[in-house]
Amino acid sequence: MLEIAPGLSLPLHLVEFTFSRSSGPGGQNVNKVNTKAALSVRLEDLAAHLDAPTLDRLRGLASSRLTVDDRLVVTCDESRSQHANKATCLERLRELIVRARVRPRKRKRTKPSRAAKERRLQAKKKRGEIKHARQARFD
Repeated sequence: MLEIAPGLSLPLHLVEFTFSRSSGPGGQNVNKVNTKAALSVRLEDLAAHLDAPTLDRLRGLASSRLTVDDRLVVTCDESRSQHANKATCLERLRELIVRARVRPRKRKRTKPSRAAKERRLQAKKKRGEIKHARQARFD
């Protein structure tokens, strides 16, 4: 079992890692060693462990990381170590799931106070007087 988030563990066979060569400068190490890590997990597999609203929020948060066949792909090529990049991918997946589990607070509708309405109207009136004073008088 793989501990993904507090209270959420996934079987290891659901999470798939692939490794490839990193891009950018780095000398011979970049050209020879597959250090870039890509974590892939099907959202259908996560659905068994997450409730529907959390899964919907996860889809919204990770929309750019979703593939056509509904897989969540998290990549990392920051380190020269395959192990470190793999750990970073897992950490990013954890962060996404933890953020998706937080339910957004419902907005409470409020009305502006009478004093706030009065201040707004006074500001509008003052602005109108300034503009009126700019007009040329040809009487």
